[in-house]
Amino acid sequence: MQIKNLRIYRLDPSWALDAAQLSQLLEQHHFHPGTSQEPLSIGWIEPRAGHGLAYQNDSQILLCMRSERKLLPSTVINQVARTKAIELEAEQGYKPGRKQMQEIKEQVITELLPRAFAVQRDTQVWIDPVNRWLCVDTASGAVGDEVMGLLAKTINPFPVLPLYTELSPGAAMTSWLLEDEAPSNLSIDQDTELRSTTENRALVKYVRHSAEPEELGRHIQSGKQCTRLALTWDDRISFVLTDGLELKRITLLDVIKEQETSISGNDDEIFNSEMALITRELSRLLADLLDALGGEKRVA
Repeated sequence: MQIKNLRIYRLDPSWALDAAQLSQLLEQHHFHPGTSQEPLSIGWIEPRAGHGLAYQNDSQILLCMRSERKLLPSTVINQVARTKAIELEAEQGYKPGRKQMQEIKEQVITELLPRAFAVQRDTQVWIDPVNRWLCVDTASGAVGDEVMGLLAKTINPFPVLPLYTELSPGAAMTSWLLEDEAPSNLSIDQDTELRSTTENRALVKYVRHSAEPEELGRHIQSGKQCTRLALTWDDRISFVLTDGLELKRITLLDVIKEQETSISGNDDEIFNSEMALITRELSRLLADLLDALGGEKRVA
């Protein structure tokens, strides 16, 4: 089992679904490949073949959304549309107007979609009912929105709440950089991004390079705030925290990798052991991160 990114949400306290009940709900939106005229098709698939649409190991649950998108580059659409526009101009004696060009492009898309390549992408959803986490493994905001939209269609009432912290991630990370020290169990790594809060949105990046506190201080005094910061948790997991409270580039370090390599058994036993190990560590990381950001903010 691998998790590379986390978009973090709170699970509603009323959550009471087990894997069997959840699978029945997911079945209503089981993935089916799109028709020749569907540019996008999304639905749920089995996270592990033959084990149902909701895979449960102890209290932890995995879901998987599959999206199928037809690749139809705008350059191709525009090229074919220009050719058709020239032909239409020859027929009617004048150039097509804006409305006609829009109709031509729509016609081109309809004609080309059946021949477009279909690319499939699978996105994991990890549910921790014990600690009330629901996390989506994606670095893309658009994909995250697709998952949330499909969940909203699948489960009623919608079981997901936004997560708010007492300290905004951007302000907290900026403070850690100024103090050159992160809270307990977290250490600052080399990748840093600072962005201006003014209209020019000036951006400074440090990649595999540790900036001096004085240099960082000058950037922050000029109106920049930390928007991304590479961190390591407890010498066990490294990741990049964003000002939107997202975890990216999650990497398991040697302490956990050694535990993974010691796991034995058949495929199901190995997967379950890895899932238990990784979700346990991530749950602990999220709890410590929440504390580092001042705890959860209660919203009326």
